[in-house]
This record gives sequence, C-alpha cells and structure tokens, in this order.
Amino acid sequence: MRLKHILVIVLALLATNPVAAQRKVLNMPEHDSKAYYFGITFGYNSSSYRIKYSQSFIDQDSFKTIQPSSGPGFNLGLMGNLRLSNFVDLRFVPSLAFAEKRVGLNVRDAAGNDSISNRTVESIYMHMPLQLKFKSDRIKNFRFYAITGVKFDYDMAANARSRRRDEFIKVSAADFGYELGVGFEFYNPNFIFSPEIKLSQGLGNQLFKDPNIPLSNAIDVLSTRMIVISIHLEG
Repeated sequence: MRLKHILVIVLALLATNPVAAQRKVLNMPEHDSKAYYFGITFGYNSSSYRIKYSQSFIDQDSFKTIQPSSGPGFNLGLMGNLRLSNFVDLRFVPSLAFAEKRVGLNVRDAAGNDSISNRTVESIYMHMPLQLKFKSDRIKNFRFYAITGVKFDYDMAANARSRRRDEFIKVSAADFGYELGVGFEFYNPNFIFSPEIKLSQGLGNQLFKDPNIPLSNAIDVLSTRMIVISIHLEG
C-alpha cells in the first residue's frame, strides 16, 4: 500500500513538473505567419577544384599527376527569408567565404627526375546565393527543410591579373553555379537554431589561361566545389 501511495505521488509530481509541461509549449507560434524575417549564419567549409585535363597533359610528360584535394575554411554572413507559401520560402544569404583549395603536383624535369609538391590556392569569396526553401510541416518545435538554388561568387583574392612570376596557376574572379542542401529548424523561445549542410557546385571555368604558366596548359577546365556545414540563427 505504501508503494502504491508513493507511485501515485511521484506520478502526480511528474504531471505537474514545469519542465515536463514546458516540453509541450509551442515556441514562437506566430513565426509561421511572418511575411519575412532575418538572421545570421556562420559555418565551416571544405572546398576543392575539379579538373578536366587538356590534350597537352596527355601528349606531354612534364606533369605525371595533378591531384586536387580539399582544404578548410569558414563562412560568415546574413540571411533574409521571404515567405512565399506555407511550405516554400525564398532565401537570400549573402556571406563572405574564406576558402582554401589544394593541388598536389608530380613534375618530371628534362633529366627525368620527379619532384612532388603541394600548392595552395586561397580565396575570399563574396558568396551570393538565392535559394528556394521547401519546408515540412512543423512538428511542435521541430521542422525539416531542403534547399535548392543558384549562386554567384566573386573571388576578391583572384590572381588573374597578377604579374608575379612565381604564380603556379591563375584563376578568374567570377563564378556561378547551383546549390543543394538539407537542414533542420529547432524552435526556441526567442530564436530558431538551424543546422544545415549543402553542396555548392561551380559551373564556370575558373582557369585563366596564361601561356607562360606550364600548369595552365595542362588543364582545360577548372571548376570549384564546396561543402558547407552552417549554423543559422533566425528571428
């Protein structure tokens, strides 16, 4: 009997526990009816080049291998979100992206000796994506979404016009492409916490042809790819 009484008291306490009750509270209930809202975003990126080799690379043996690999970076920016319908938003996320792309070279000289080196291309992108955001139904304080869109990038560190003699490759400043991603929204009392992962694929040829740079003769097309893991804080 005493055990029964204790169980009844414990269940009554749990039923009236503020923490348990708070879990059922719908945070920011008016948010879904907002025509627009803003936020900030920051995140980590991993970027690399995709290379299409030229006929010169195949015909000559100056370069044994040209191997691109990814490097780390970070993004920081703002967000503007316009509600189009209950399940679709239009989103503009201008940001600065500090990126690093790596290229491993295996070069054979005239004497037949091989030398291996790893070179780095650093970029500072003015990243301007315009995205459609497709939202699921809100489940209490949680929602899933997917994004797709187009982007324009301008590399403020591009060296296409550089006159330095030690450049190993030259890249153009402007690029365009598409983006795909998924994310989650967690509604808190005063803000929305949104982790997101996306692929940002460049479609333009970033290679600036310079006949004085042997590597640019071995490459036909140089495109960019970036994977971004972001945190959005939305109001």
